Amino acid sequence: MTTPPNAATRTALDSRFAQTDAPGILIAGAGIGGLAAALALAKRGIACHVLERRASFEREGAGIQLGPNGTRILQELGVAERLEPLAGKPDFIHARNAANCASLARLPLGEWISARHGAPYWVLHRQDLHAALLDAAQAMSLIKISMDFDITQTTSEDDGVTVKSQHGTSLRSDALIAADGLRSHMRDAIFDPPPLRFAQRSAARAVIPIEAVPRELNENATGLWMSPHAHVVHYPVRAGRELAIILVRKDMVASDDWSTEIPQSWVLDVAKEFCEPLRRLLEAPPQWKKWALYELAPLSFWHSGRIALLGDAAHPTLPFLAQGAVLALEDAAVLARRIDEQPTNIARAIAAYGMARRHRATRVVAAARTNGRIYHLSGPMAAARDMALRMTPPRALMARYDWVYGWRP
Repeated sequence: MTTPPNAATRTALDSRFAQTDAPGILIAGAGIGGLAAALALAKRGIACHVLERRASFEREGAGIQLGPNGTRILQELGVAERLEPLAGKPDFIHARNAANCASLARLPLGEWISARHGAPYWVLHRQDLHAALLDAAQAMSLIKISMDFDITQTTSEDDGVTVKSQHGTSLRSDALIAADGLRSHMRDAIFDPPPLRFAQRSAARAVIPIEAVPRELNENATGLWMSPHAHVVHYPVRAGRELAIILVRKDMVASDDWSTEIPQSWVLDVAKEFCEPLRRLLEAPPQWKKWALYELAPLSFWHSGRIALLGDAAHPTLPFLAQGAVLALEDAAVLARRIDEQPTNIARAIAAYGMARRHRATRVVAAARTNGRIYHLSGPMAAARDMALRMTPPRALMARYDWVYGWRP
């Protein structure tokens, strides 16, 4: 659980909220997107109060990939220096056929992508990223974090937003940013969205010591294994001491839980068709946890007056382009810039943020969905995919994603 701010910090924060020329912002959700938004705003002198409905943070999670468009923002937020010693820094993405272990392509990362886009490509444990953002937020006097604050009522008026918690506590501010995740309460209550759609796929995750990795697979790379019924991604985290593994397979059982414990058979049954080294890798974790994958039709608007959506609340994405968390970081950077540009017209600033981000996020979500189809091709289409990967120069393949990694706020 986060440490409550001391009296001096609380006094400074409350007085900042009272200044009419310096907006104060409420942020629903203390995940990656919410904390990044708070940091980006506070660095521009804007006070934030982050409201987290959980009483404490979970200490588990999966690995996370951060392209240059994400690590560049971490540098701006002042957390990159702390994370750098914990980051995996893969030299390439190694694409393979899961059935026969055939190497299809080695797409350059490392120094090549850093030089091309001005920032590195990192792979991290999600816990490490969240802890760095949380510690940075707690250290800033303009940020207050309240746990066990579930917003049960929201009132938006021309001059501000008021929220009430399940305990009856009321707070008022200049704006409310809903960064409360895939199952956003704020989105459902205010924006009348279409229902989430189960993608008929689920993902299983595990983290193992690097010593448990089969010798022939132990390389400084992000591994991508493709097959018709499932695909596998793995990469080194925590400075190469551990390997994060994610398996995505077809599934007809939807769940709401991020941490459903599953038997090894859920993974190993589909792995029967995989080549022997990959099967041994998937046999190594003693425990797997899965989560169901969901999609949401693009929303017409991310804002309503002084209320805005951010991150998965606005644009949940399938994890096939490794951009979910990065999109939230991008949202945070753009939101802070727009509010800083128009601090006396918050509603207009929030509308400008939504307009600036919708096309970009929609394009990334669509590209991730396309990648998922490519990973699971079968028959002649899979053979054509494999041939294209073998024949296309690796740098040319990566250059197709310049629009993703080269983005700047």
